[in-house]
Amino acid sequence: MMNRRRFLAISAAALASPSHAQPAIWRGYAMGAEVSLTLDADPASADPAIAKLRTILEECEALFSLYRTNSALSELNRAGYLKIPDPAFLSLLQACSKAHDLTNGRFDPTVQPLWAATSEHETVHARGLIGWHRVRLSAERIQLDQDQALTLNGIAQGFATDLVALALRQAGWEKVLVNIGEYFAGGRQWTLGVSDPAHGLVGTAQLRNRAIATSSPGAMHLQSGGSHILDPTSENEPLWSTISVQAPDATTADALSTAFCYATETEIAATLSRATGAYSAICVRPNGKVTTLHG
Repeated sequence: MMNRRRFLAISAAALASPSHAQPAIWRGYAMGAEVSLTLDADPASADPAIAKLRTILEECEALFSLYRTNSALSELNRAGYLKIPDPAFLSLLQACSKAHDLTNGRFDPTVQPLWAATSEHETVHARGLIGWHRVRLSAERIQLDQDQALTLNGIAQGFATDLVALALRQAGWEKVLVNIGEYFAGGRQWTLGVSDPAHGLVGTAQLRNRAIATSSPGAMHLQSGGSHILDPTSENEPLWSTISVQAPDATTADALSTAFCYATETEIAATLSRATGAYSAICVRPNGKVTTLHG
């Protein structure tokens, strides 16, 4: 779906030992990242769960891909509007609205023209297009403002993670570790290692029925030399080398980990305290110092 915009900073090698000696493990590639599904179950009985996951991922690619010319997102960016959007597409954009409000505008999918800018003139013009408040959402129509375009790279993988986790839970699969670029750990306690591109393993997270998402601005750079994670509010450099957010759902965790890359420690703590539910953030400074904040 998309080039991986963040360093995948959760080490699979740090998984807690599953309750079965040989869990069912499936690995693949989707939405611009390596993906996997681990189930505490007989591998021979896991085929239906794997098939369900693959179906959901294909549906997500068809909706949220920037690189499929016939995706819903590409159609919206090309035309500036989308009539009768798919309910899942509308649901994700509504989640974008919540994340935008929660982060006081630091999460903003309208940075896509800035991502695509190749000159100083284009960059100045693109910054003038940023503004999620100018996007209109309804079940009948999604409308962008003049010349706006969206990227869902900072939230779509978390959203897909939640869709897969919910579908598996509804089908009776409880003890699962879903990895669609971000993680949801269900049914029992799972232990994951949190890593930074420059400093390696910086900590561990123990999760049960919770999600974790990670962003690392230095994991990839644009041709201009700037970070692939863009600040919609300024032209400042990222304040953190890695941000890893734990949350009740992967959608919100994904959006917050993206937004927090340019947020001060005080801002992050305030945002976590405003969020409904138990939230925390592992924040790694460029010098490797780790700060953990809780909501």
